[in-house]
Amino acid sequence: MFIDIVILMLSFVNRELEIQELETLSKKFGLLVVWGRRRIGKTHLLSHWIQKNGGLYTQAIEGSTGVQLDQVYQDIKEKLETTIVPKTWNELFEVLELQKKPLIFCIDEFPYLVASNPSLPSIFQKWLDHKKKSNVFLILSGSSSHMIHDVFLNPTSALYGRAIKLMKLEPLSYESFCKACGLKPSSENAFIQFSLMGGIPKYWEFIEKKQSCISTAEKLYFGFSPYMENEPRRILNDEKVYGLSPINLLEVIGRGAEKPSEMAARLQVPQTNLSKTLQQLLDASVLTREVPFGFSEKDAKKTLYKITEPSLRFWYRVYSPHRTLWSSYSAQMKNQLLRQHASTVFEDYCRKLYPNSMRYWDKNVEIDLVHVPIKSTIKSAKGHDVLVAEVKFKKLRIKETQSILNQLTQKWSLTPTSKKYSNPLFKILDVTNLKKKY
Repeated sequence: MFIDIVILMLSFVNRELEIQELETLSKKFGLLVVWGRRRIGKTHLLSHWIQKNGGLYTQAIEGSTGVQLDQVYQDIKEKLETTIVPKTWNELFEVLELQKKPLIFCIDEFPYLVASNPSLPSIFQKWLDHKKKSNVFLILSGSSSHMIHDVFLNPTSALYGRAIKLMKLEPLSYESFCKACGLKPSSENAFIQFSLMGGIPKYWEFIEKKQSCISTAEKLYFGFSPYMENEPRRILNDEKVYGLSPINLLEVIGRGAEKPSEMAARLQVPQTNLSKTLQQLLDASVLTREVPFGFSEKDAKKTLYKITEPSLRFWYRVYSPHRTLWSSYSAQMKNQLLRQHASTVFEDYCRKLYPNSMRYWDKNVEIDLVHVPIKSTIKSAKGHDVLVAEVKFKKLRIKETQSILNQLTQKWSLTPTSKKYSNPLFKILDVTNLKKKY
């Protein structure tokens, strides 16, 4: 089946850098923390690498400490050099001490264990510190950035400063998506499909060759009991962002209220009431905070918030507002909604082509991309000290490109920032900027 092909390719093609890092760090021994949002492929990566390297792997479950410990033992007992059944975590570590070869031990979903036994980080800390296991490579993995902070970055935590590295798995690229799913990167339809699910490998299993964008959207979001129906709540629960407040906030942001003042007005609450929840969503990487190019990040009056990940953005921008009426829409209307969403993801894609590029906006002007080359690239940029670009999610004709270019030049001249740069380079980025080769 096509789904099996996708899963197989993800291990060997799209996580090479992470696998290389695991190989390097495993030679140093000690504690490695691997984290990233749910569905991003942590379990698949770690179980694949552990199997290849002959280590012990267990995936923790929710439950009482006794049940959890028994599950860990059942998962690893076939590779242990003893038949002793541990009844406590300290006994488990004593069993592991009997392993004659250097030990690789991975516990996936570690937060489940800590939730049942808050003292567990201290138990692990004592094992790591006092047993002086120089031949142990311990990997603890979880989905929650909240957990990472509490257990590994909080100075009061027992495991603070104990990890040789905290490795965060990021969403995979558009090119990786196309390669895994057998789609052409230069195709607009392929990019629309990507915009529905972003760089989250688990969602890619719903892709089928020659499947229309509408069919993909309906399979994931609008069909009967769709896979993505409760995904936002699961992600927020992982991050311990609870209650109606974050849901309501994401709803209004998805519907266009990107300024805190606009959010407060739509929610009919004081703007100061939003600060804590906004910060929680920023910490969880659910939201991204933006200021215009040339302005300080501390300028609260200029700040806008947008939903970071494409699938969540689609959920709140398209699925939630239109789910009731979706079945009554024409194919043309559905495609229009999908393209409008994809255009916002395409802007993000183009900005990633120019690292550290930003948007610019004020009361009268909006520019999609402004990028200042670093000193080492100024020469290669033929002396241009700033790149100013407009992004269009379609293939433009020559006359269209020239017309938009003229408008862009005029818009830039109206911005106060333009006076700081003497030799701007103006570009129009359309879908021909999608990579045609891997």
